[in-house]
Amino acid sequence: MRTFIQLVKREFQLFWANSVLRLLFIGAPVLYGVLFGFVYQKGKVTDLNILVVDQDNTPLSNRLIDMLNDNEVLHVVQVKPERLDLKRDLIRLDGQAIVVIPDRFEADVLQNRSPEVNVQINLANILTANYASRSIQVVLGSLNAGLEMEALRKRGTPDYAVSEKYQAFSTNYVRLYNRSSNYMSFLWPGMLATIVQQVLLLALALSFAQEYERGTFKSELLAQTRSPLKAILVKCMPYWLMMIPIGLFFWGLQQYFHVPLIPHQPGPSLLLFMLFIAASSFMGILVSILIPSQLKATEVLMVVATPSFVLSGFTWPLSQMPGWVSVVADVIPLTHFLGGYRILLMQEGWLGAIHPQLLTLMILTVVFGLLSYVALALKIRRVSRKDQPSS
Repeated sequence: MRTFIQLVKREFQLFWANSVLRLLFIGAPVLYGVLFGFVYQKGKVTDLNILVVDQDNTPLSNRLIDMLNDNEVLHVVQVKPERLDLKRDLIRLDGQAIVVIPDRFEADVLQNRSPEVNVQINLANILTANYASRSIQVVLGSLNAGLEMEALRKRGTPDYAVSEKYQAFSTNYVRLYNRSSNYMSFLWPGMLATIVQQVLLLALALSFAQEYERGTFKSELLAQTRSPLKAILVKCMPYWLMMIPIGLFFWGLQQYFHVPLIPHQPGPSLLLFMLFIAASSFMGILVSILIPSQLKATEVLMVVATPSFVLSGFTWPLSQMPGWVSVVADVIPLTHFLGGYRILLMQEGWLGAIHPQLLTLMILTVVFGLLSYVALALKIRRVSRKDQPSS
């Protein structure tokens, strides 16, 4: 036990002596956690610029423009009488949509001729386009319904009959979990988990590789222990311990930004997180053992870590990806952690609800751990044979 503690102290000393590693493992979670928090702090998209071409210029067309402007998502940045230079204005004003009110709009409505309002959506950005499109539909639908009900009242239809005639059935939409559609609540927790995996992989990629390059693998590490298991745990332990203050820092960010990061179920959450950390750590350790160069080990894990968030299915469902992409995603611990994490955090799930994710993380932990053990044992045996005098 004394030897294990001494080796862990040595690992902490190696960590603090490496300025790049310090900046990576401590600086990245702090910097990116705060940065991404402020980026998505608003949570909801508002005041998207739209252009209106009003070819009618009547009280009804002005009413429609006012309704568009009153919607919190939309901001009418320009009203034009004609369709001239629309493409240029859309780029210059960062417009997300163009609403074209046709000539004789009010007259055709009063004469029941069903005029057509033309809406052009800028799909250069899918996110803002969806917000703008949905909000414009709500405004146009509200005006359409209001005009129809006004027409029925003018014909002498009683108020109770107006609602019954216009509405054949009622629809009640209930928003579950992220009721405010807050984008920060959806995206920010997943990005923080991605950062944790990335720094773990990159930091542990250097663990054995730096011993090989410095020539201390044999002279210092193996001089104190030749147990593969103890050596692996020694390399992982400092980073596992440092995850505690990083977790506390994330808890502080939760309090500051008022966005939930920690699920209400502490037991399942802790188990999921521990398996995620273990699987990611052993994955990084395995690469570090197999690749003796710090640069090459880092490059290999960068290839794995960089697309992991996209492949995780957090923002784009795995079911919509090709089969071979899903196979690659299943090997990455982040995929299964984010799946279980979202169930616990957003959907208020329970232990049984994340059983598939827990089982897969356990398998990845065992597989990466065993491969790391075997690879290191072979490495130690190879070094030991070189030390033996030839007969």
